Amino acid sequence: MSKTILSRAVVAVALAFATPAFATFAIAAGKHGGGHGHRGGADIGKPGEASAVTRTIEIVMHDNYYETETLKIKEGETVLFKIKNAGEFVHEFNIATAEMHVAHQPEMMMMMEHGVLEPDRINWEASKKMQATMGHGMHEEENSLLLEPGKSGEIVWQFPKHADLQFACNVPGHYDSGMHGAIKLGRRLISTQS
Repeated sequence: MSKTILSRAVVAVALAFATPAFATFAIAAGKHGGGHGHRGGADIGKPGEASAVTRTIEIVMHDNYYETETLKIKEGETVLFKIKNAGEFVHEFNIATAEMHVAHQPEMMMMMEHGVLEPDRINWEASKKMQATMGHGMHEEENSLLLEPGKSGEIVWQFPKHADLQFACNVPGHYDSGMHGAIKLGRRLISTQS
């Protein structure tokens, strides 16, 4: 089965299992529910200064996998991530702990249920309506980038000294299908990604 067909099947299953009970939980989470951003949770680092960047890492997002599966980064290092969505669906690059990704997934499901996230685009009108009625409608955190197919973006991130981090896509069904990778922090500069 091709990755594109598999990706479409994952999105269809995610939509089919979006129950009203799950939607109620997601609505109760409020603005970013503490799982999306870097505030109030584990120390995952912080937005970095462009002048402090020590290297650039290119990330290519395909339908339900990253071309780079593991990142090796020096503790405290500031990295410029150049991210491209080469898939057919909307994808996210989010730096957080595994627990934060799990906590963020209901918000992403809510965005899908309210029409903000469509399989292959972000509906900005639906985002404005969701913002007006619920207090949030789109990503507002520096540790995350949500991209439509063919789009690119950048994140400058300063990593902490110690943390158990991942990068992941929390669009419903994508994390569960394997769209996440480990960030391994070390004491010395590691110049490769694997």
